[in-house]
Amino acid sequence: MASITLKNLVKKYGDGFPAVNDISLDIADGEFIILVGPSGCGKSTLLRMIVGLEDITSGDLLINGERVNDKAPRDRNLAMVFQNYALYPHLTVFENIAFPLRLNKGKYSDEQVKKLVNDAAATLELTEHLDRKPANLSGGQRQRVAMGRAIVRQADAFLFDEPLSNLDAKLRGQMRSEISQMQRRLGVTSVYVTHDQTEAMTLGDRVAVLKKGILQQVASPRELYEQPVNLFVAGFIGSPSMNFLPATFKDGNILETAVGDIRIPEDKAAKAAGKKVVLVGIRPEFFEDASLVEEHKKAHGSTFTAPITHTEWLGNEQYGYIHFDPTPEVRELLDNLARDMDADELRPQVVVTLDAASRVRGGRDAELWLDTRRIHLFDPESGENLTRDPEAGAELTEEANERRAEEIAMAHDHQEAAATTSE
Repeated sequence: MASITLKNLVKKYGDGFPAVNDISLDIADGEFIILVGPSGCGKSTLLRMIVGLEDITSGDLLINGERVNDKAPRDRNLAMVFQNYALYPHLTVFENIAFPLRLNKGKYSDEQVKKLVNDAAATLELTEHLDRKPANLSGGQRQRVAMGRAIVRQADAFLFDEPLSNLDAKLRGQMRSEISQMQRRLGVTSVYVTHDQTEAMTLGDRVAVLKKGILQQVASPRELYEQPVNLFVAGFIGSPSMNFLPATFKDGNILETAVGDIRIPEDKAAKAAGKKVVLVGIRPEFFEDASLVEEHKKAHGSTFTAPITHTEWLGNEQYGYIHFDPTPEVRELLDNLARDMDADELRPQVVVTLDAASRVRGGRDAELWLDTRRIHLFDPESGENLTRDPEAGAELTEEANERRAEEIAMAHDHQEAAATTSE
């Protein structure tokens, strides 16, 4: 296992454009970290710099405190799991997993190779498939073979480059669980690249969000969700996405928005003092059907009426949609934000999450309640989250770190108990 340290890493190509721009990041021994962002943000380039497939223009890359900028990939003892599996079709599963061991001629005896491959196959539930060829395996099984090849190398760290993107949605869910459990059992340092935020939010100890080669924020998934540092992170993390509403202040702590007036806590209003216009960040679940909110709870929010254009009922919950007409300035702001997030457009609408029991229907006005304690206020020019609480965010990440350490310890205890039982 290994710690990986990135110090001011820069990658420039022939045209001088920095695909990776001054990124510094400390990855702890045994940590599972996710690199996420839209297409072209530099996440895969950064991963390839770590493994040695891309040269480093400037900055330092350290593995276990040793500078490895000039070391060849084979000398860094890192195992890469690619998107396309990179399996040899003419070899059996056993020989595909054993391949990196065979390359080290004379280092491993046949008995050692057999034991390492069988142990990896048992970990990944591939034992009964060892004599089969890759063409006869499912996509999930082929992915596990690729992971088995990484395990037998006994590498210091695993690097995953969008390993699940070729799988269907159901299989992706299963493989997410398998990768997470495997990483807990092995306790190996892992760096995982994805553009899928579900993978990012469910797999990682910490998530590093990149935009145009620049690191925006690195934190636990919960901190990213609840305490985003800027507009980009807030809009990129979460599904459905955070709603952004332009607003102006009137009468102190009342925000005038396209969907009505919203009274916010005075401490939040104070953090945006002096701003003529702010963007209000509201996640869909901050709303509720006002008729279903208990009276004592209503005092902690703001109630307003807005026209619902249509609803989508999902069984356990439903979404309501409110459209608004943006000013040209707001339209430009939404278009710029959409380009940053690699989206076609950000429609001028508000998505609200409603209880499945709600009788709110499309084509009618609905009375909605908004939990204003949870909203964010953003500077539309800089994108800064004016209401972010850094201390609360740090606590969320620390809690996640402690919980992860407990899970890894429990996984190791179970593994040792299983090994003792088998003996």
